[in-house]
Amino acid sequence: MKNLHRFTKPLLIIFLTLPFYITGCSSSDSDDEEISITATDDDGSTSVDDVVLTDVLDALPLDGLSSAESDGLVFMREEEKLAYDVYIYLFDLWGSKVFDNIANSELTHTDAMLTLLVRYNITDPVGSNAAGVFVDTSLQDLYDTLTAQGTASLIDALIVGAIIEEVDIIDIQALVDALEGNEDIALVYESLLKGSRNHLRAFVSNLENKGEIYQPQYLSQEVYDAIMNADFE
Repeated sequence: MKNLHRFTKPLLIIFLTLPFYITGCSSSDSDDEEISITATDDDGSTSVDDVVLTDVLDALPLDGLSSAESDGLVFMREEEKLAYDVYIYLFDLWGSKVFDNIANSELTHTDAMLTLLVRYNITDPVGSNAAGVFVDTSLQDLYDTLTAQGTASLIDALIVGAIIEEVDIIDIQALVDALEGNEDIALVYESLLKGSRNHLRAFVSNLENKGEIYQPQYLSQEVYDAIMNADFE
Protein backbone atom coordinates (compact mmCIF):
# COMPACT_ATOMS: atom_id res chain seq x y z
CA MET A 1 0.00 0.00 0.00
CA LYS A 2 1.83 3.11 -1.18
CA ASN A 3 0.94 6.75 -1.82
CA LEU A 4 -2.27 6.60 0.12
CA HIS A 5 -3.09 10.29 0.04
CA ARG A 6 -1.77 13.73 -0.55
CA PHE A 7 -0.21 14.39 2.85
CA THR A 8 1.62 11.06 3.08
CA LYS A 9 3.62 10.97 -0.14
CA PRO A 10 5.78 14.14 0.19
CA LEU A 11 6.89 13.41 3.72
CA LEU A 12 7.56 9.77 2.92
CA ILE A 13 10.19 10.95 0.48
CA ILE A 14 11.76 13.10 3.16
CA PHE A 15 11.78 10.26 5.67
CA LEU A 16 13.36 7.85 3.22
CA THR A 17 16.03 10.19 1.84
CA LEU A 18 17.12 12.38 4.74
CA PRO A 19 18.45 11.43 8.17
CA PHE A 20 15.69 12.11 10.63
CA TYR A 21 15.48 11.06 14.25
CA ILE A 22 12.51 11.02 16.56
CA THR A 23 13.36 10.55 20.20
CA GLY A 24 10.92 9.63 22.91
CA CYS A 25 10.00 13.30 23.13
CA SER A 26 8.95 15.63 20.34
CA SER A 27 10.24 19.14 19.78
CA SER A 28 7.65 20.73 22.02
CA ASP A 29 7.59 18.07 24.73
CA SER A 30 9.39 20.46 27.05
CA ASP A 31 6.23 22.58 26.90
CA ASP A 32 4.13 19.43 27.32
CA GLU A 33 5.88 18.72 30.60
CA GLU A 34 4.67 22.05 31.93
CA ILE A 35 1.16 21.88 30.46
CA SER A 36 0.20 18.33 29.53
CA ILE A 37 -3.10 17.83 27.74
CA THR A 38 -2.60 14.07 27.42
CA ALA A 39 -2.75 11.03 29.68
CA THR A 40 -1.22 7.64 28.84
CA ASP A 41 -2.38 4.35 30.32
CA ASP A 42 -0.10 1.39 31.00
CA ASP A 43 -1.17 -0.20 27.71
CA GLY A 44 0.00 2.84 25.75
CA SER A 45 -3.41 4.28 24.88
CA THR A 46 -2.99 8.05 25.00
CA SER A 47 -5.97 10.38 25.38
CA VAL A 48 -6.42 14.14 25.21
CA ASP A 49 -8.09 15.71 28.24
CA ASP A 50 -10.71 18.01 26.71
CA VAL A 51 -11.14 20.06 29.89
CA VAL A 52 -7.43 20.79 30.18
CA LEU A 53 -7.22 21.41 26.43
CA THR A 54 -9.99 24.01 26.57
CA ASP A 55 -8.31 25.82 29.47
CA VAL A 56 -4.95 25.81 27.70
CA LEU A 57 -6.37 27.02 24.39
CA ASP A 58 -8.19 29.87 26.12
CA ALA A 59 -4.80 31.18 27.26
CA LEU A 60 -3.20 31.02 23.81
CA PRO A 61 -3.47 33.58 20.99
CA LEU A 62 -5.73 32.98 18.01
CA ASP A 63 -3.47 33.41 14.98
CA GLY A 64 -4.50 33.68 11.37
CA LEU A 65 -4.62 30.57 9.19
CA SER A 66 -3.40 29.99 5.67
CA SER A 67 -5.65 27.94 3.41
CA ALA A 68 -3.20 25.05 3.70
CA GLU A 69 -3.32 25.18 7.50
CA SER A 70 -7.11 25.28 7.42
CA ASP A 71 -7.20 22.34 5.03
CA GLY A 72 -4.83 20.48 7.33
CA LEU A 73 -7.19 20.84 10.28
CA VAL A 74 -10.09 19.54 8.21
CA PHE A 75 -8.07 16.62 6.91
CA MET A 76 -6.74 15.62 10.32
CA ARG A 77 -10.23 15.73 11.83
CA GLU A 78 -11.27 13.04 9.34
CA GLU A 79 -8.03 11.08 9.61
CA GLU A 80 -8.47 10.79 13.38
CA LYS A 81 -12.07 9.67 12.75
CA LEU A 82 -10.72 7.04 10.38
CA ALA A 83 -8.50 5.61 13.13
CA TYR A 84 -11.43 5.50 15.53
CA ASP A 85 -13.81 3.94 13.01
CA VAL A 86 -11.33 1.26 11.92
CA TYR A 87 -10.46 0.31 15.49
CA ILE A 88 -14.11 0.02 16.50
CA TYR A 89 -14.73 -2.14 13.42
CA LEU A 90 -11.79 -4.39 14.29
CA PHE A 91 -12.76 -4.61 17.95
CA ASP A 92 -16.28 -5.71 17.01
CA LEU A 93 -14.76 -8.27 14.65
CA TRP A 94 -11.99 -9.72 16.82
CA GLY A 95 -12.74 -8.63 20.39
CA SER A 96 -9.10 -7.76 21.10
CA LYS A 97 -9.00 -5.20 23.89
CA VAL A 98 -6.18 -3.19 22.30
CA PHE A 99 -8.59 -1.94 19.62
CA ASP A 100 -11.19 -0.87 22.17
CA ASN A 101 -8.66 0.94 24.36
CA ILE A 102 -6.99 2.79 21.52
CA ALA A 103 -10.34 3.57 19.86
CA ASN A 104 -11.38 5.33 23.07
CA SER A 105 -8.19 7.38 22.90
CA GLU A 106 -8.72 8.16 19.22
CA LEU A 107 -12.17 9.50 20.02
CA THR A 108 -10.53 12.13 22.23
CA HIS A 109 -8.19 12.95 19.35
CA THR A 110 -11.10 13.52 16.98
CA ASP A 111 -12.74 15.69 19.62
CA ALA A 112 -9.53 17.73 20.01
CA MET A 113 -9.52 18.40 16.28
CA LEU A 114 -13.18 19.44 16.45
CA THR A 115 -12.26 21.86 19.23
CA LEU A 116 -9.73 23.49 16.90
CA LEU A 117 -12.23 23.66 14.04
CA VAL A 118 -14.75 25.40 16.28
CA ARG A 119 -12.05 27.72 17.60
CA TYR A 120 -11.17 28.81 14.06
CA ASN A 121 -14.77 28.80 12.81
CA ILE A 122 -14.10 26.07 10.23
CA THR A 123 -16.90 23.80 9.02
CA ASP A 124 -16.61 20.30 10.44
CA PRO A 125 -16.30 17.68 7.66
CA VAL A 126 -17.52 14.91 9.97
CA GLY A 127 -20.83 16.32 11.14
CA SER A 128 -23.28 13.45 11.60
CA ASN A 129 -21.52 11.13 9.16
CA ALA A 130 -21.79 7.47 10.08
CA ALA A 131 -18.85 5.22 10.86
CA GLY A 132 -16.83 4.49 7.73
CA VAL A 133 -18.12 7.53 5.83
CA PHE A 134 -15.65 10.26 4.83
CA VAL A 135 -15.77 13.40 2.73
CA ASP A 136 -12.14 13.04 1.67
CA THR A 137 -12.09 10.35 -1.02
CA SER A 138 -8.52 9.28 -0.22
CA LEU A 139 -9.55 8.58 3.37
CA GLN A 140 -12.65 6.76 2.17
CA ASP A 141 -10.46 4.52 0.01
CA LEU A 142 -8.04 4.01 2.89
CA TYR A 143 -10.83 3.02 5.28
CA ASP A 144 -12.25 0.53 2.78
CA THR A 145 -8.81 -0.97 2.14
CA LEU A 146 -7.78 -1.27 5.78
CA THR A 147 -11.04 -2.73 7.05
CA ALA A 148 -10.90 -5.33 4.27
CA GLN A 149 -7.31 -6.17 5.19
CA GLY A 150 -8.18 -6.40 8.88
CA THR A 151 -10.87 -9.01 8.32
CA ALA A 152 -8.37 -11.66 7.21
CA SER A 153 -7.03 -12.49 10.67
CA LEU A 154 -6.28 -10.94 14.05
CA ILE A 155 -2.63 -10.61 13.00
CA ASP A 156 -3.68 -8.70 9.90
CA ALA A 157 -5.92 -6.50 12.06
CA LEU A 158 -3.02 -5.64 14.38
CA ILE A 159 -0.86 -4.86 11.35
CA VAL A 160 -3.61 -2.51 10.15
CA GLY A 161 -3.43 -0.73 13.51
CA ALA A 162 0.32 -0.26 13.16
CA ILE A 163 -0.09 1.01 9.58
CA ILE A 164 -2.66 3.60 10.67
CA GLU A 165 -0.32 4.92 13.35
CA GLU A 166 2.61 5.11 10.91
CA VAL A 167 0.50 7.12 8.47
CA ASP A 168 -0.71 9.38 11.30
CA ILE A 169 2.84 10.10 12.41
CA ILE A 170 3.89 11.07 8.90
CA ASP A 171 0.83 13.19 8.17
CA ILE A 172 0.81 15.03 11.49
CA GLN A 173 4.53 15.74 11.31
CA ALA A 174 4.03 17.22 7.84
CA LEU A 175 1.33 19.52 9.20
CA VAL A 176 3.51 20.55 12.15
CA ASP A 177 6.40 21.37 9.83
CA ALA A 178 4.13 23.55 7.67
CA LEU A 179 2.77 25.64 10.55
CA GLU A 180 3.71 29.31 10.79
CA GLY A 181 3.03 30.22 14.40
CA ASN A 182 -0.29 28.85 15.69
CA GLU A 183 0.99 27.64 19.03
CA ASP A 184 -2.45 26.22 19.83
CA ILE A 185 -2.54 24.00 16.74
CA ALA A 186 1.06 22.93 17.28
CA LEU A 187 0.22 21.89 20.85
CA VAL A 188 -2.61 19.64 19.68
CA TYR A 189 -0.64 18.17 16.78
CA GLU A 190 2.33 17.38 19.02
CA SER A 191 -0.01 15.69 21.49
CA LEU A 192 -1.51 13.59 18.68
CA LEU A 193 2.01 12.67 17.57
CA LYS A 194 2.78 11.46 21.06
CA GLY A 195 -0.39 9.38 20.99
CA SER A 196 0.43 7.90 17.59
CA ARG A 197 3.91 6.89 18.68
CA ASN A 198 2.50 5.24 21.80
CA HIS A 199 -0.23 3.49 19.82
CA LEU A 200 2.31 2.21 17.30
CA ARG A 201 4.33 0.75 20.17
CA ALA A 202 1.17 -0.88 21.56
CA PHE A 203 0.21 -2.56 18.29
CA VAL A 204 3.76 -3.76 17.65
CA SER A 205 3.95 -5.12 21.20
CA ASN A 206 0.70 -7.04 20.66
CA LEU A 207 2.11 -8.49 17.45
CA GLU A 208 5.33 -9.52 19.18
CA ASN A 209 3.32 -11.23 21.91
CA LYS A 210 1.86 -13.37 19.12
CA GLY A 211 5.28 -14.16 17.68
CA GLU A 212 5.08 -11.68 14.81
CA ILE A 213 7.81 -9.20 13.93
CA TYR A 214 6.40 -6.01 12.40
CA GLN A 215 8.25 -4.30 9.58
CA PRO A 216 7.53 -0.59 9.06
CA GLN A 217 5.50 0.11 5.94
CA TYR A 218 5.92 3.89 5.66
CA LEU A 219 8.38 5.18 8.24
CA SER A 220 12.07 4.80 7.53
CA GLN A 221 13.74 2.05 9.52
CA GLU A 222 15.75 4.68 11.41
CA VAL A 223 12.70 6.60 12.54
CA TYR A 224 10.78 3.44 13.34
CA ASP A 225 13.63 2.05 15.44
CA ALA A 226 13.92 5.32 17.36
CA ILE A 227 10.24 5.18 18.25
CA MET A 228 10.30 1.51 19.22
CA ASN A 229 13.45 1.88 21.33
CA ALA A 230 11.79 4.54 23.49
CA ASP A 231 9.34 3.97 26.33
CA PHE A 232 5.70 5.01 26.32
CA GLU A 233 5.52 8.78 26.55
